[in-house]
Amino acid sequence: MDPQALVRLVDALVGWPELHSLMVVRHGTVVAEGWAEPFAPDRLHELFSLSKSFTSTAVGFAVAEGLLGVDDLVLDHLADEAPAEPGENLRRMRVRDLLTMTTGHADDPTERVFQTGDWVRAFLAEPVEHEPGTFFVYNTAGTHVLAALVQKVTGQRLIDYLGPRLLEPLGIEGATWQQSPTGVDVGGSGLSATTEDVAVFGQLYLQDGVWEGRQVLPEGWAAEATRLQVPNGPSPDVDWAQGYGYQFWRGRHGSYRGDGAFGQYCVVLPDQDVVVVTTSGVGEMHGQLALVWEHLLPGLADGPLPDDHDGRRLLTERLGGMRLDPPHGSPTSRTGHRLRGRTITFEPNTLGIRNAVLETGDGHDRLTVDHEEETVIVSVGHAEPVLTRTSLRRGTPEDVLVSGTWTSPDSYVLTARFVEAPFVLTMTATVTGDDVVVDGGFNVSFGPTEVPRLTGSLVQDEDVWVG
Repeated sequence: MDPQALVRLVDALVGWPELHSLMVVRHGTVVAEGWAEPFAPDRLHELFSLSKSFTSTAVGFAVAEGLLGVDDLVLDHLADEAPAEPGENLRRMRVRDLLTMTTGHADDPTERVFQTGDWVRAFLAEPVEHEPGTFFVYNTAGTHVLAALVQKVTGQRLIDYLGPRLLEPLGIEGATWQQSPTGVDVGGSGLSATTEDVAVFGQLYLQDGVWEGRQVLPEGWAAEATRLQVPNGPSPDVDWAQGYGYQFWRGRHGSYRGDGAFGQYCVVLPDQDVVVVTTSGVGEMHGQLALVWEHLLPGLADGPLPDDHDGRRLLTERLGGMRLDPPHGSPTSRTGHRLRGRTITFEPNTLGIRNAVLETGDGHDRLTVDHEEETVIVSVGHAEPVLTRTSLRRGTPEDVLVSGTWTSPDSYVLTARFVEAPFVLTMTATVTGDDVVVDGGFNVSFGPTEVPRLTGSLVQDEDVWVG
């Protein structure tokens, strides 16, 4: 593999906003790996829909153990959760249809299903307009039903069932999986693992399920799960229209992959004996994947290449220099001195934020936010972000790096980077006299990225109580 091609790939991906990590494996050897600080090799990363490929793997084990069949009718296992009078199409839905996203739904029911307290019952209550097996619609709720099926036939959570069968043989430790309200692993998303965990998973599939001389996956499952099972579009130039397997996407150049929202990729190129893994926070995933084809493929050779010491040195420098810094500016300003310790009272807003106090210091600031549900106190770093843990985003504690700086005399920018997820929150407070306006948003989101504007004013401390 040409190291200069890898340098060009790294440069291109770093230029595409929010690359968190990259690992390239060829012939079973890691030829490039890097993490953009503050991301790190030992940190988990939320994988979103890349989780689906792991769920498919659990189904493969259950099939091999005789607990489940891909042609089993779904209602044969979930009759207790089904409607009293299930429709004919629902009666004919098979496990295979869940695996291939051909459940027969006219549109993706996931958002409706996940708003309920019992996702399996809600899924089975959805109308099934088409003959199962004939109509492709991407369907994360359907993958959750696969997770529920595995839990029902094994008596174990998905992640626990995979433990001795997949995770332990591959050396994967510490992975976590979010659960539904009824205690079933989400399946279609919710898995968090390290970059290397994803790479060994891809390498296992590339090696037809064999790891260190041992058949880890059921024999034949890797080929069956990753081959084209159903067509999903006619476009020759779009990687999302090359067909679908069992919770694996088919791609261009003979590839297949697991992928998750915002650039979580496990790309396998069997003909080239290559695995490419990225974790990211990007909105335009197709463009990021196109960079892999553009820069990686020309650098692959069928035989040895002349030693390129300078290329390898440059690659090492590029990979070692990856970092994602917060905005630069000044730790204080005249406005900052005037703001110090005073309460900002906000007009009623949909975020539920009532008041805030920013206390500036030499090494870091202290931000106190009075929310209608709780009072949150956060340390805000200057030159270096400060690590804190918060449960505000998804209800469970997670690490966030928070920094703040005055980018102009009257503008304070706060950045909160969720270091086990793709998300970065950037908020800018603009102070005009005693008036304060706060704007900002996330780098990526499943919905709007902008956060509703906050409008407030400075008041005397004795006029308002924070807490």
